[in-house]
Amino acid sequence: MQRSTLKSWRLAKLALALVFVGGLAKAEAAKPNIIFIMADDLGYAELGSYGQKKIKTPHLDRLAKQGMRFTRNYSGNAVCAPSRCVLMTGKHPGHAFVRNNGEIKPEGQRPIPKGEITMAELLRDQGYATGAFGKWGLGFPGSEGDPIHQGFDRFYGYNCQRHAHSYYPNYLWSNLKRVPLNNEPPVPGHASLPKGADPADPRSYDVFKGKDYAPDRINEQALKFIRDHKEKPFFLYYPTVIPHVALHVPDEELKQYLAQKWNDPPFVRARGYGYTPHFTPRAAYAAMITRMDRYIGRVLDLLDELGLAKNTIVVFTSDNGTTHLKAEVDYDFFESVKPLRGLKGSLYEGGIRVPMIVRWPGRVPKGTTSDYVTGLEDWMPTLLDLIGEKKAAPENIDGLSIADVLRGRKQNPRPFLYREFSGYGGQQAVWAGRWKAVRQNILRKNNKQPLRIQLYDLKTDISESNDVAADNPEVVASLRKIMTREHTPSEFYPIKPLD
Repeated sequence: MQRSTLKSWRLAKLALALVFVGGLAKAEAAKPNIIFIMADDLGYAELGSYGQKKIKTPHLDRLAKQGMRFTRNYSGNAVCAPSRCVLMTGKHPGHAFVRNNGEIKPEGQRPIPKGEITMAELLRDQGYATGAFGKWGLGFPGSEGDPIHQGFDRFYGYNCQRHAHSYYPNYLWSNLKRVPLNNEPPVPGHASLPKGADPADPRSYDVFKGKDYAPDRINEQALKFIRDHKEKPFFLYYPTVIPHVALHVPDEELKQYLAQKWNDPPFVRARGYGYTPHFTPRAAYAAMITRMDRYIGRVLDLLDELGLAKNTIVVFTSDNGTTHLKAEVDYDFFESVKPLRGLKGSLYEGGIRVPMIVRWPGRVPKGTTSDYVTGLEDWMPTLLDLIGEKKAAPENIDGLSIADVLRGRKQNPRPFLYREFSGYGGQQAVWAGRWKAVRQNILRKNNKQPLRIQLYDLKTDISESNDVAADNPEVVASLRKIMTREHTPSEFYPIKPLD
């Protein structure tokens, strides 16, 4: 072989090797993007794909057709902050740091400690750009629990849950800085009609309409984050504030529901209790959920536009069930949790069983439904498993990977799911197979039997209407042991009869 020919052959071989190595590097770098969307106080049956008849949710219904819909998915807890803590740390409420809502004045909630390892920190360690857009609730601004100090490169929205009661505030947080909105004065989340105002006059409610709708700004920033990081893996956490009251929604969104001409009596705040009044509360609530659905549609459309949909895991769920404030949200009219028992604040099914939809084209079988029992603590190990980093999950978490379920494979049933809640009288619950054990009113004064356990067979009694504890003492004894074992005392959220 001539020297020039040999040299050309060697160069060609080197070029092929470089192409091969480059291809491997690109394949290794092509980890899936992750978008985790969490609604606020959305009930189990408030989406069309879960049986809702009155509220329109076309984008989420389309997502369900393109992915997997779960029918036995449980939020982290029965109210906002502790549920989010379960998601972020992978620990169930018997081990998690935040176990109830707890405000820290002037703005924010009790912070999760620096030593807690969050989902965002783990994904950032794997090379992900991390961003959170919406409501945080796990540490006041600048604290060690602030999202910027818990693994997120970018944050935009409400740090404080109470601040998030208004959809027309005069500022939001961008990382560690306040950014003004065009709402002066801001619309309060809690207020009554002006003195002398006629509650039958729709103009009396105009004081609760602002100019700059905060969810619009949050959605814009979430979309910008996707565009800014389209070339590398990203984790987008989108805890939208909708549909948590107050009932604030732009007039243009109301029109389609006002046209329904529902019997829709005004909500007028009585004796200082509740959120801001609304002239047509049923229409407002439906319009808020449809607005949320439209925001999610924009996210999905942008993934298509950028060619990212096939390599993006999209998860949608809710932090707990529908609010119990019936004068503001008519859960009977919408059949928000039917046929479940209980609402927000309760460990009965209606307070904690929530929608969950997962889409990953080509990986998660489309148009499928799963009745596998899963909870928010499962997402830390599941996402790490799906991106090929299963060993990165901390050893002290309670969550279980449901990656096999998502791939359409058989997975052993989880041994149990545990929940506790120091609020609303003190509660515990355990799910194991067909059985569910519930303790209510643990902290109520003058309660002669605070540790009595109710038992329900969810296979035949999804509405938890028939307590079968007396007929199944061995099952009760077994689940009582789990309740005792899984509860650890908490300095900030004591349940003294259990501690």
